Amino acid sequence: MFQPVISIQNLSHHFGHGQLRKQVLFDINLQINAGEIVIMTGPSGSGKTTLLTLVGGLRSAQFGGLQVLGRELCGAKDKDLTIARRQHGYIFQAHNLHGSLTVLQNVKMGLELHSHLSLAEMEVRAAQMLEQVGLGERLHYYPNDLSGGQKQRVAIARALVSHPKIVLADEPTAALDSKSGRDVVTLMQTLAKEQGCTILLVTHDNRILDVADRIVHMEDGRLTNNTVLSAVA
Repeated sequence: MFQPVISIQNLSHHFGHGQLRKQVLFDINLQINAGEIVIMTGPSGSGKTTLLTLVGGLRSAQFGGLQVLGRELCGAKDKDLTIARRQHGYIFQAHNLHGSLTVLQNVKMGLELHSHLSLAEMEVRAAQMLEQVGLGERLHYYPNDLSGGQKQRVAIARALVSHPKIVLADEPTAALDSKSGRDVVTLMQTLAKEQGCTILLVTHDNRILDVADRIVHMEDGRLTNNTVLSAVA
């Protein structure tokens, strides 16, 4: 029987305890299939990033069910979350590059959890990935020598270099102009389709919604809409 790569059932989550407890996710249900590009929209504070971090294994989900690649992450131990994270690629709004490392070294970091690769193999893969994102001539540049769009291309290369099964992106175009944002998202779409991975992308940027197979919308910690794009085109 076919199994979604991400399966969320009646998921709820809160921060804090006692009088400071605040519930941020309420009874979320969502299934995402292999190869899908799903965009999550909604106002700031609606719970989008929290849901993304739970799917990504950055924290353990509390209530309900959350299976990612067949692994249950609700109530998961740190060891299990670490194993789950090895199969994901992350692209964050601020690109999170290390300023003291070259472009090549930053992308190599995406392979450091894969102990079966030698350092030489890591370097070759990182260089090939940077070539694919159009930065083959900037391997030894530092992040401060790059434009905003180029930094996000490095972040994409780092996320995809390990050929992850799932890519999670949190506002990847927020700091970019219209053309750079479009270029970055098109690049993500192309490379992900080539590698056969699934993308879950959080955004406020209405200009990039057309790359999605499906759009889901969150309000006040609840999933309020789940639209297959082809059905409304």
